[in-house]
Amino acid sequence: MNHPKTLTDAIRFYSIQANCLAIVKDMRWPDGEPVCPHCGGKRHYWLAKQVRWKCAKCRKQFTAKTGTVFEDSPIALDKWLIGIWLVANCKNGISSYEIARHLGVTQKTAWFLLHRIRYALKNGFVGKMGGEDSGPIEVDETFLGPKPRKMHADKRQKLKQGYYAGAKATVMGFLDRDARQVRAKVIPNVRRDTLQAEILKQIEKGSTVYTDCGVGYDGLKTQEFIHETVNHTQEYVRGQVSTQGLENFWSLLKRGLTGTYVCVEPFHLDRYVDEQVFRYNNRATKENPLTDYDRFMLALSQISGKRLTYAELTGKVGETGAEPF
Repeated sequence: MNHPKTLTDAIRFYSIQANCLAIVKDMRWPDGEPVCPHCGGKRHYWLAKQVRWKCAKCRKQFTAKTGTVFEDSPIALDKWLIGIWLVANCKNGISSYEIARHLGVTQKTAWFLLHRIRYALKNGFVGKMGGEDSGPIEVDETFLGPKPRKMHADKRQKLKQGYYAGAKATVMGFLDRDARQVRAKVIPNVRRDTLQAEILKQIEKGSTVYTDCGVGYDGLKTQEFIHETVNHTQEYVRGQVSTQGLENFWSLLKRGLTGTYVCVEPFHLDRYVDEQVFRYNNRATKENPLTDYDRFMLALSQISGKRLTYAELTGKVGETGAEPF
């Protein structure tokens, strides 16, 4: 089968319902035989008018959407698949307003669709990075939030006086230089115990770790790491010691948040970070020349077993007490 190579090809190809059903079915059940997501039964029959299967064991009906991020969605698969294609391949992300215009849905629907796609893109990394025989690991954190220099003078003064405590969110990142893979997550603060707990959770002991001179990283050598620092008040790089790889990732993340999404609630920030991590880790390189279709298939392979309802998505908005940014 000739796979689509461009967005135009994808729109034409997935406008055919049979093609949409076939690719989702093959991705969920590689051996070709659907398995009931309710009871695991393999005996079923096809209901042509309802375009779904019915399990002979539990008598429940199911489709290719059941048990995925598509479940209970009235949006047709052709729109879902084009949405995944756009999110996986737009370097700086794509806003819900753009998705709404392209797919012919409301902005609210597009916003919900995008969050479910981001939830599917989340990669549950297995194991730790680094090791004694691996390359160095860069560790850094960045702050995301309102910029005082762009505020009104009154609001800027209140920010200095501490009226907007917690207005900025903190994201911590880890970059394996050899594998060129990044991990990132939102953390509550930059205290030493928080930063070093994440390092112990993500990096093997004995690894070489490069950081800046933040006091939160003091004492890593006593944790059995080879720790080198660079003082950003004097230099960006000292030999091989730098965090410039992560600075590159932060620039991509901030470009998407400030230029494309504009206003992001801290409660949802983790999913926006996961989206950028997916694109960064699956970018095309000389050693791994991925195409748009390859990234699309990687994203599609992660849809199964993930469910995000609208109540879960919106039920705790504002809990952090921080302002959107």
